Amino acid sequence: MGTLHIQNRPRQGRPQRIQKMSDASHSERRPNRLASETSPYLLQHAHNPVDWFPWGPEAFEKARTEQKPIFLSVGYSACHWCHVMERESFENSQTAALMNAHFINVKVDREERPDVDQVYMAAVQALNGQGGWPMSVFLTPELRPFFGGTYFPPADRMGMSGFPRVLNAVADAWKNRRDQIVAGADQLTQQLSQLGETPADDGPISLELLDNAFRKLTQIFDPHDGGFGDAPKFLHPMDIQVLLRHHARTRDPRALAMVRLTLDKMARGGIYDQLGGGFARYSTDARWLVPHFEKMLYDNALLAKVYLEAYQVTHDPQYGRVAAETMDYVLTRMTDPEGGFYATEDADSEGEEGKYYVWTSDEITAVLGPERAGVFFRVYDVTPGGNWEHKSILNLPRPVADVAIDLAMTERELETQLASDRAKLLEVRSRRIPPGKDTKILVAWNGLMIAALAYGGQILGRPDYLAAASKAAGFLLAKLRDPSGRLLHVYKDGRAAIPAFLDDHACLIDGLVRLFEATGEPRWLQEASGLADDLIRRFHDASAGGFYFTAEDQERLIIRSKDATDNATPAGNAMAATALLRLATLISRREFEEIAMGAIRSARAIMTRYPSAAGQTLVALDYSLGTVQEVVVCEGKDPAEFQSHLAEVFRGFYPRRVVAPVPASSGPWKEPLLLLQGRLARNGQTTTYICENQNCRAPITDLSEVREALTH
Repeated sequence: MGTLHIQNRPRQGRPQRIQKMSDASHSERRPNRLASETSPYLLQHAHNPVDWFPWGPEAFEKARTEQKPIFLSVGYSACHWCHVMERESFENSQTAALMNAHFINVKVDREERPDVDQVYMAAVQALNGQGGWPMSVFLTPELRPFFGGTYFPPADRMGMSGFPRVLNAVADAWKNRRDQIVAGADQLTQQLSQLGETPADDGPISLELLDNAFRKLTQIFDPHDGGFGDAPKFLHPMDIQVLLRHHARTRDPRALAMVRLTLDKMARGGIYDQLGGGFARYSTDARWLVPHFEKMLYDNALLAKVYLEAYQVTHDPQYGRVAAETMDYVLTRMTDPEGGFYATEDADSEGEEGKYYVWTSDEITAVLGPERAGVFFRVYDVTPGGNWEHKSILNLPRPVADVAIDLAMTERELETQLASDRAKLLEVRSRRIPPGKDTKILVAWNGLMIAALAYGGQILGRPDYLAAASKAAGFLLAKLRDPSGRLLHVYKDGRAAIPAFLDDHACLIDGLVRLFEATGEPRWLQEASGLADDLIRRFHDASAGGFYFTAEDQERLIIRSKDATDNATPAGNAMAATALLRLATLISRREFEEIAMGAIRSARAIMTRYPSAAGQTLVALDYSLGTVQEVVVCEGKDPAEFQSHLAEVFRGFYPRRVVAPVPASSGPWKEPLLLLQGRLARNGQTTTYICENQNCRAPITDLSEVREALTH
């Protein structure tokens, strides 16, 4: 596929330091069109000598009028290699002159426009067999792709064509072989339109799909360091959830062992911020030591939920601690005063990747003193030569309990000392120049974080998490809607923009449902129901099942695709199915369940052939195939008794359980909830009702009886 053959292989290695190659500082240049945008990523390019356009009709009309190809550059603010390419190429006046002479140059923030990113990433993958960011794609004036790649270096190196060579080759081909290019672009676009539909598979929807997924996950599991595959190693939270559900259903110890090894290794690795909490995006090595230091909201939301589920299964306090530290990181560093959660933190600070996070042994000794530093070094793998580029990434090669034995200390004594030392180092680190932060607020990612905080609030007994989740939900529902009430996608600098996509609706519905289950506040369930109606009306494919990524009245790109496979975030179709199934149980909307099952059926081929790309769909499938337990907890006169009942409900891991708390102070319902009819506190005591398959137990007021009923 494609008409251009410019040698380009994936980049190798990591730059030690990035030097700007421009010959004029930002302050000496006039800003380009990106200066009026709100996206931090676009604003980072506002003083490039490149004549950038944002995605929109002005750029497209100019391309058609001048009959020039479009160079589309897609990235995001926390992307390290996006910064590299900007500094090497987009800041270079000679490279910019080539771009301006031969192309209409369009810059896109993939987090603002996931629809654009999704379509053209599919094109790059079709052309090259792989993709990534920065994404560099050349389009005809009709927006049809004909050549693309990811990062291009400023000059030929390591078998990769330099960006100027690429620009000249594409410009020459457009001038001398345009008909051939247009024909190839048309062919590629036709291929993409077929990729936009999920492959048909009329086979049965059964437990065999879940068993097959387990078998295939075991084949790619790393038995030494946990996780799946080799370096670079990504986090795979949805696959871990699949394993947890397999264990819950079958009691197969292998599934839980795989989960525990993975979670233990990640939490002890450099991919986890041992001082400040939170996970980086992925590990460049197989043993989780060297991360790509950027931190993404979605990773931390999804992993907090995974560690919470593992805590429910094992009651291992370390899992609860990691979940809490991850959510605390988001609340302390990634939360807007209005309540929403920011998108990302960069990998780079002061022009160097990871500089904010790494340490020399001398720096630590200066803070802790020689004796305490010596202990800290043994625990956290700190050496004079360092473990990465002559500095040390803090990590735990061995469990703290094992090191305590070597040091003739109790584990508790060592943990107490380490907690004090970490706090001192964190305070010193806080005085460093921090990485840049992308403060835009994205609905989908916020929905994931709301779900994690709501879940964690009840499991860990943290009312502050419930308060944060409620504040974020209220903010999204108040500020990210247009005058007609339609949900919007992104908020930045007081402005909400862009009609919401499928994953925005699906993740927010799921977050609101989880928030209702944690608090019993009717508003959250009612808002979820209204958003579900919007989701179905705007995105549902009634003929083939499933959902389109864009609404029927959104901007039409060259194809209208379906988001059926997980990437770093769950597939939109899978999240829609997950949210609709739980919502259908709570509000007794049979049509929601039927539509959710249609989305699951439409992904059967993916679940069968590529289960590691269908983790969230498999999570939804697991829910749909099992017996769902409905639990209603009605508060009596004693609030502490009510919380004790709820704590018992959330203590164990039961993924097919839905919860409807009824606080004494619960607000009014717009419409009566069938699940709550006849459910009242008995004799002033908190009363728990448990139903399965339309069969209900007698109301329970005794806490020990609640515990017994929930586990049998």
